[in-house]
Amino acid sequence: MSPEPEAADLVARLRRREPSAWRAVVQRHHATLVALAAGIIGNAASAEEVAQDAWTAAIGAIDGFHGTARLSTWLAAIVLNRARTRVRRDARTVLVASFEEDDGDLDDRFRSDGHWRLPPPRLDGLDPERIVAGRQLWDHVSAAIEHLAPMQRAVLLLCDVEEVETAEVCRLLEITPQNQRVLLHRARTRLRAEVERLLAPPARPPVAG
Repeated sequence: MSPEPEAADLVARLRRREPSAWRAVVQRHHATLVALAAGIIGNAASAEEVAQDAWTAAIGAIDGFHGTARLSTWLAAIVLNRARTRVRRDARTVLVASFEEDDGDLDDRFRSDGHWRLPPPRLDGLDPERIVAGRQLWDHVSAAIEHLAPMQRAVLLLCDVEEVETAEVCRLLEITPQNQRVLLHRARTRLRAEVERLLAPPARPPVAG
C-alpha cells in the first residue's frame, strides 16, 4: 500500500535528515518507544537507553522505509528488536505473567470491540475552569498509564495511541491474540476506574443532626 500524502512528505523530510522532521517524530513517539522497551527489559533506565539507540538506528535505516507499514509500527519493531537484543546481551530474562484463557475477570463495561458500553462523564463546555480540569485529568491519566504493568502499557499504547492493528501488535510483542485482548482490557479497565474516580462528585459532608 502507498503511504498517505502527509506521511509521504514526512518520510521524504526524514530521509533528507531534516532536524525539524526528526524532532517532531521523536516528540510524537519517544514516550511510546520507551514504554515498549520497558515491557521487554523491565528497567526504566535501560529502556531509555534502548529507545535512544533505536532512534539512532532509525535515522540510519530511514532510506529503507518504503511506507508499506505505518511509521509508528516500523519504529516499534526497531525498538522491540533492540530491547530483545539487550536482554540477550545482558543474559537476563524478563518473566511475563501467564494469562488465563478465561475472560471472566474482564470488566463488563467494555463491548467485545473494545469500546465502552457506557462512556464516562464528559467535561462539556469550553469555559476556562473546564479546560483546566480537562488538562489536569489528562495529566492524571498519563500518570496512571505510566503505572500500568509494562506489558499492559505496551499493548495500550500500541492499540489506543499508535492505532496499530491487533495482529501486528501480537507480532511485535510476541503474544497471542487472547493475551493481547486480556492485557488491553485490563489496562483500559484500570484507566476507566481512574477516570471515574477523578470525575466522581465530591462526597457531601454529613448533615448535622
